[in-house]
Amino acid sequence: MKVSQGAQVSVEFNLSLEDETVVGSNAGGEPVVITHGAGEIFPSVEKGLEGLEAGDTKKFTLTPEEGYGPVQPEAIQEVERSRIPEGAHHVGAELQAQDSDDIRARVIEVRDDVIVLDFNHPLAGKNLIFDVKVLDVKGAPDEG
Repeated sequence: MKVSQGAQVSVEFNLSLEDETVVGSNAGGEPVVITHGAGEIFPSVEKGLEGLEAGDTKKFTLTPEEGYGPVQPEAIQEVERSRIPEGAHHVGAELQAQDSDDIRARVIEVRDDVIVLDFNHPLAGKNLIFDVKVLDVKGAPDEG
């Protein structure tokens, strides 16, 4: 069976950057199972999987626009040093907004009176290289 709309697809993947830094992988672990066409993954990844069968492998690159988007300059903000926890007064510190799992920032610069935070996704502005292996393809749930 080929990967098509509604199919349950199990995949193994490695996600890396152009410099070959691996930023995500489930190789050797639990497969990722998606419903093809349900918007559970980037549309460009779904397109890359279309028509593959169990055992097939494919490597493809997503542009920033197809992945986490370009870096948004307005997502880089200066915050008064006193408003940032003492333990995060260093470049590379990661912060999460209270009462939110969705709002995260990285410290990218520390000055005397302000700390510069980057609210962009860490992979924004980067080409992402997906190396996938289709482990299994099953029909849509209502097809049995």
